[in-house]
Amino acid sequence: MAMKRAGVSAIRALCSSPNLTRRVHSTAGSKKIVGVFYKANEYAELNPNFVGTVERGLGIRDWLESQGHQYVVTDDKEGSDCELEKHLSDLHVLITTPFHPAYVTAERIKKAKNLQLLLTAGIGSDHIDLKAAAEAGLTVAEVTGSNVVSVAEDELMRILILVRNFLPGYHQVINGDWNVAGIAHRAYDLEGKTVGTVGAGRIGRLLLQRLKPFNCNLLYHDRIKIDPELEVQTGAKFEEDLDVMLPKCDIIVLNTPLTEKTRGMLDKERISKLKKGVLIVNNARGALVDTQAVADACTSGHIGGYSGDVWFPQPAPKDHPWRYMPNQAMTPHISGTTIDAQLRYAAGTKDMLDRYFKGEEFPLQNYIVKEGVLAPQYR
Repeated sequence: MAMKRAGVSAIRALCSSPNLTRRVHSTAGSKKIVGVFYKANEYAELNPNFVGTVERGLGIRDWLESQGHQYVVTDDKEGSDCELEKHLSDLHVLITTPFHPAYVTAERIKKAKNLQLLLTAGIGSDHIDLKAAAEAGLTVAEVTGSNVVSVAEDELMRILILVRNFLPGYHQVINGDWNVAGIAHRAYDLEGKTVGTVGAGRIGRLLLQRLKPFNCNLLYHDRIKIDPELEVQTGAKFEEDLDVMLPKCDIIVLNTPLTEKTRGMLDKERISKLKKGVLIVNNARGALVDTQAVADACTSGHIGGYSGDVWFPQPAPKDHPWRYMPNQAMTPHISGTTIDAQLRYAAGTKDMLDRYFKGEEFPLQNYIVKEGVLAPQYR
């Protein structure tokens, strides 16, 4: 009940607002909508539901154009001469995605004089300068819940990959080798291990539920406790002090939003206090950790394995140290962009656009910035 009351308070806070500097809802007439997505290239035709790409643009082009709106889709988002920059001056809506983030800076917001609405096709809007968006009176919203199952499943997979030391065995097969000892000397069971999630929101709670059958010792740290019923169901124990919880963990999973408070939270000092050989999974945001500190700890063996799909910046440069550090199981940012997730966040984006055109409110949980007020997880 405590969490429910906190949620109600957050919604009320979002609904009480200062004077706007820009209109929240659409005015009459044609609107220019710009979407920034990754390219599917040769994979575009392999799956008709591959909608979260430049080629299919969330599958909303025909619908938008039938209503007289202009829809521009691009993957070109970097630099002063990029395609996105060319459209900033007259766009009304910008759709971005965490998987190919267009960094919406204060400078870009100032250039976008007609901009009213920033939509994230997916979850996680930290690629937007939320303070600048709030000060400009913009609405920022995302498709809350659209890919939480996708990410939680991916986290469980990564935990198992690290615990069982899977990748060296896979590489042996590819390279024509066979050395059981080279894998088994650091392969373990998940059962009985202490797993702590930093953050127990929608994804963190789903992960706890999925870990329950493995008979782990489950811990969680968050601003507020999860429902008592879910605590009983999962056996998860609340840890109020993050620095008390982290050294207890054999496995740490990061599930917290990126804010100024959480940026770089797993730094050299905190890493030094973790168990030697700790395993870390990060599908939240790359900037939650100190990049070089993680690479150094993986090299020394203090971190026994690091896996995730989030980097900073994204796409990761070819010389990013995580590409070459030992005991890593990194991938591009893929966990939340399964085909199932794409269909959900495409539908959610279309729904919010429809509500915007009609002057209707969005689902309250989707707001990240509403009328100058930031959602509590980003404060």
